[in-house]
Amino acid sequence: MNYVKPGSSFIGAVEPLQPSRPRRKWPISYRSVGAVAMTLDVAIILFAGIISGILYHLVQFGTPGDVPTYFVSAAVVAAFFVSVMKGHNLYNQSELLALRTQIGSATTTWVSVFLFLSGAAFALKIGDQLSRGTIFSFAGIGLSLLIVHRALYQSFLIHGLNKHRFSGQSAVLITDELPTTENALARSLLKQGFELNRVFTFPGHRQETRPPEAFVAETLAYLRDSNIEEVIVRADIKRLGDLKPLFDGLRLLPLTVNLVPAGTGSELFSQPLHAMGDSVCIELQREPLDGFERSLKRSLDLLGATVASILLLPLLGIVSVMIKLDSPGPVFFRQRRCGFNGRPFNIFKFRTMSVLEDGPTVCQATQSDSRVTRLGKLLRRTSVDELPQLLNVLNGSMSLVGPRPHAMAHEDYFYKVVSNYAFRHHVKPGVTGWAQVNGHRGATPTVAAIRNRVEFDLWYIDNWSLRLDCLIILRTIIEVIRGRNAY
Repeated sequence: MNYVKPGSSFIGAVEPLQPSRPRRKWPISYRSVGAVAMTLDVAIILFAGIISGILYHLVQFGTPGDVPTYFVSAAVVAAFFVSVMKGHNLYNQSELLALRTQIGSATTTWVSVFLFLSGAAFALKIGDQLSRGTIFSFAGIGLSLLIVHRALYQSFLIHGLNKHRFSGQSAVLITDELPTTENALARSLLKQGFELNRVFTFPGHRQETRPPEAFVAETLAYLRDSNIEEVIVRADIKRLGDLKPLFDGLRLLPLTVNLVPAGTGSELFSQPLHAMGDSVCIELQREPLDGFERSLKRSLDLLGATVASILLLPLLGIVSVMIKLDSPGPVFFRQRRCGFNGRPFNIFKFRTMSVLEDGPTVCQATQSDSRVTRLGKLLRRTSVDELPQLLNVLNGSMSLVGPRPHAMAHEDYFYKVVSNYAFRHHVKPGVTGWAQVNGHRGATPTVAAIRNRVEFDLWYIDNWSLRLDCLIILRTIIEVIRGRNAY
């Protein structure tokens, strides 16, 4: 590949970026790796559904069973699974390279699809044709094959990029950067399989003496006389107005033209686009959890809170009686806390103190606090005082997992000392959270303690998954047994 000298349309005799020893290309382009991965997922799910049904039926009854039914069931699962994965952009090239994310997302989606379809089949009474053994075999074999597929596919992508094995079109790069053999975009295009015939440099640099009209004319003349299939333009978006003559000229050619935005405003183009009437809208910020993710999280909350409430009902009754016998006052302590989107709500806890503070001034509990009752010390030490918050989870004001809510009296101060504190309110507060299982539990007597807790809370919001919620719940049990900062 040759680079352009300032002041000329192109030159030769510059160190090429092409590999010194040409390698045989694969019959697949880097742009199509997402579609290939999606097709393989469908094939894997169909294979898993059919083979698991046949094997289970052979072992149990000695016959292969109803193969068309296996195929139809697997096709339904494949349609749901691929749709959800594609909806979350998990077939993008960059996402396919992130193995841990792929495995976690595929597992969560696979389990969710099976739970949803199993519930639908039960409700509609259409699940009699498939035995539980067939369903469980399908779930296990399918998930295993999908995980293996992702590990192998990541290795395939890495090898293809590093060895320049992907096929691509013959292209020209037009850039506003000074030519250099270390051009990052050019090297990236080569890895993706593009054959870069020339790199042109926009007029505008001090070394460039030609007028823009001459540059456009020379560029178009070269493109007409070559076998170029694609033109890639890399430009600072501040210069798009100056490049209109170039874009107008390129319109005359029957070629694909792609723009790679650069400069301070280029991050806008990485945001999702959607139509708003006749206008194109750039989504600058999305909700931390989309509708599907909120449904998953709410389902876990309702299931977990319901089961826990039933199992713990005898304990809750005994603790209520003991509180009444131990000290005067109500069984439950209610306090206004800051919840989702900054909205206040009443949190429920077992009363462990001789006071019921819920005003403009609320003192956090400290070690050996004289306000704590005799029974309250045990309840706080074992975190049993937090169990009534299951009612908050059931009524929707809290989640099982999320940032711990603070008293309204403390919110203004926290806002002032931590600049991004308000981001905690992008999700529902939780009975337990990522900060708590990492040791940031109890009072926050210093600004550093507040900032550390907020840092963990924001990480949780940015990295939420159903698997992470389940992990936090399990780690909470261990944390309760350890009893760190519980007073």
